[in-house]
Amino acid sequence: MFNFFESEQTKKLKSHLMNLGALAKVDGHIDTAEMNYIVTIGRKNGLKPEDVRTLIANSGGVKLELPTNDSERFDQIYDLVEMMLADGIVDDNEMDFCIDMASKLGFRKAIVGVLVRKISMGVKDGHSREHIKKEAQSFLEY
Repeated sequence: MFNFFESEQTKKLKSHLMNLGALAKVDGHIDTAEMNYIVTIGRKNGLKPEDVRTLIANSGGVKLELPTNDSERFDQIYDLVEMMLADGIVDDNEMDFCIDMASKLGFRKAIVGVLVRKISMGVKDGHSREHIKKEAQSFLEY
């Protein structure tokens, strides 16, 4: 699925979209709201909706490409948490997946649960991504 000639940024984007797809599949299926969210993230980054759907459908065995800076790390975990909330039901497996992904993205294990819950509450309360990011930075040491 990853082309030899793809840029590092494209590889990271596809890896991120597949992480979102993996989260959506945790409860056994991809809800329409979840797929729409993934397509929106892909489209925002220059991918066609059909390419995003194909990527998610064929996402087995792809290597995780980690972000290279703190802002990208936060944006990826934010997108995962926001997608977890997309169908209105937060499954324990989805929460565990987000916490595990936060750790894999390089956040300290001691704060990943707090980070995921802080983002979750901020999204539910209608705060902007930047507002939540600024609040999270007060307790994050990447």
